[in-house]
Amino acid sequence: MSEPARPSSAATPPRRSAAHVPLAFDRGHTDDLMTFLTASPTPYHAVANAAERLEKAGFRQVMEADAWDGAGGGKYVLRGGAIIAWYVPEGAAPHTPFRIVGAHTDSPNLRVKPRPDTGTQGWRQVAVEIYGGPLLNSWLDRDLGLAGRLSLRDGSTRLVNVDRPLLRVPQLAIHLDRSVNADGLKLDKQRHMQPVWGLGEDVCDGDLIAFLEDLAGIPTGEVTGWDLMVHSVEPPAYLGRDKELLAGPRMDNLLSVHAGTAALTAVAASGAGLPFIPVLAAFDHEENGSQSDTGADGPLLGGVLERSVFARGGSYEDRARAFAGTVCLSSDTGHAVHPNYAERHDPTHHPRVDGGPILKVNVNNRYATDGSGRSVFAAACEKAGVPFQSFVSNNSMPCGTTIGPITAARHGIRTVDIGVAILSMHSARELCGAKDPFLLANALTAFLEG
Repeated sequence: MSEPARPSSAATPPRRSAAHVPLAFDRGHTDDLMTFLTASPTPYHAVANAAERLEKAGFRQVMEADAWDGAGGGKYVLRGGAIIAWYVPEGAAPHTPFRIVGAHTDSPNLRVKPRPDTGTQGWRQVAVEIYGGPLLNSWLDRDLGLAGRLSLRDGSTRLVNVDRPLLRVPQLAIHLDRSVNADGLKLDKQRHMQPVWGLGEDVCDGDLIAFLEDLAGIPTGEVTGWDLMVHSVEPPAYLGRDKELLAGPRMDNLLSVHAGTAALTAVAASGAGLPFIPVLAAFDHEENGSQSDTGADGPLLGGVLERSVFARGGSYEDRARAFAGTVCLSSDTGHAVHPNYAERHDPTHHPRVDGGPILKVNVNNRYATDGSGRSVFAAACEKAGVPFQSFVSNNSMPCGTTIGPITAARHGIRTVDIGVAILSMHSARELCGAKDPFLLANALTAFLEG
């Protein structure tokens, strides 16, 4: 296929409930998350799918190179693998603060090099580079597809998705590495992670791109650039005796992108009287530092928010007032307590799957949460009838980080780090509770409502 498969329906709108009353689990939301994950093998597909859902909810795309008007309603900007969407309520003043759900669209994986065609010993291979910090062993002996963005000679781009077994990174047989179970698997990123995709003695430069051109119906030689990445073709699935777990790819962090999209469309549908301007900011390149024109450390979010203020007749003073009252929830996955490695976690903080979203805290600012931010999130969860948990790392373990501290520092806005607790983070296939995505979406909805 030359275009990604599209979700059959928009996300199930998060359901509201009275404060203090726990929500009844709606499996429809999690079913829709599975559809979204399958249809979004790359950041480019993820933002295209999010944009389609926003369009169905009445949002319209605005181009960065065009002049913006001050009209209300839902709008969004697409740039590469990032999307910023916002809803301006009727009568919103230029200094109206924003409520932002922040997330990221990228996941650790294997990405195709500029000269992709390689091979040896009669095997045809694809040259890949390691993106982010994947669990390399999780990519071994797995049926892999190939997807991404093709750039054409005329300056246009085309999404492509080979969602069938095409590639495989074969592991060395135990007979040729007798010590692997005793001493552990040791993988060299350059020598051991190049997938095979066929047979042949000669390396044929241009063969992979010609294959994709033919698949996408593009004339030969028209593709002059590409951003391609490998993905597991095994679909998401419920797991366990009572199907209370969800296994699937790219939950870090498309789970949050999906929940944020559902929350924003739900809030926009009832948009009268909103005290804030709700925003979804889904960035690319979080897994390698966020320093790009589509990353959280770039100017994209600040530029969009400022232009929204100015388009509604605001001044720099209005911009400063709006930012002073703005809060961002940086929503990313976190670590559930692992049953086989409980000692790796803080002894008094053991987040459990299906226990509700986690509030992520680190006093060294690897997460942006402070006490005032905790109060904002606690109020949203109370309003939504959603339980929440707290996460801190074991003092002896280095802590990961998110777009939260970057967003807070770059834009001077109060930011709170939250997310869903999962196992197998950065694996080709991760694991969460089946209820938690639904609970997160409801908490985000309450937060955006203010």
